[in-house]
Amino acid sequence: MASLQTATVLNSLPPLTPTRSLPPNSLDSTGRHTLLLRNFSTKAFAVPRRKAMALFLSTYILSPIALHETAFAEPSVGLREYIDSFDGYSFKYPSNWIQVRGAGADIFVRDPYILDENISVEISSPSSSKYKSVEDLGPPEEAGKKVLKQYLTEFMSTRIGVKRESSILSTSSRVADDGRMYYQVEVNIKSFANNNELAVMPNDRVARLEWNRRYLSVLGVENNQLYELRLQTPENVFVEEEYDLRQVMDSFRVSKVLV
Repeated sequence: MASLQTATVLNSLPPLTPTRSLPPNSLDSTGRHTLLLRNFSTKAFAVPRRKAMALFLSTYILSPIALHETAFAEPSVGLREYIDSFDGYSFKYPSNWIQVRGAGADIFVRDPYILDENISVEISSPSSSKYKSVEDLGPPEEAGKKVLKQYLTEFMSTRIGVKRESSILSTSSRVADDGRMYYQVEVNIKSFANNNELAVMPNDRVARLEWNRRYLSVLGVENNQLYELRLQTPENVFVEEEYDLRQVMDSFRVSKVLV
């Protein structure tokens, strides 16, 4: 019925010819084609009634779809704060992540759906070293090398045919709102494994990518101890969640423990 009414209205209009040139790609602020219904007289740019009707209907049909996609954009899950006043640190993490007990770190939380995505906090032993400042690690570049070396040591594999590729993506320092200096290190590590590690012929041992992850560390010093917030995430997930994950890294704080 709507189509018949539209056709009736268009058929009742007089022939349309423009008084000025109509750009071939006229777009309005939303990026859709528009019909400039003004007084037209130039014959060279006459708009056929069939094309006018097609453009009118395409605008009518497409606009509700665009509104629908915008209305159902998925919101961020938000962050919640974890405070450990006994050990002297705090940070924020995605509110839908879960805490895992017995993971070896002082605290370990992870995404319940992406098991390779997690956050942990490591604290140095007060008896093994006495840190006065994060600058005891040297400049951020030197700290980055130490962080990467530690990661590679932890991921060392005894499997035949496993190879790791790594690179330091960035190192930086900042003074947070608590007046303390923090170092931030970002590294990428890829793991490759042969699909047939026991094969005799080299051509039968084809290396394939097992995983590709980004590791972000924030380092701070307090209570004569070195604190490290670690965030692990697959590279493709990091691209999608970078804003929230950087908020997590920026939220890390160390604090004085009252004895």
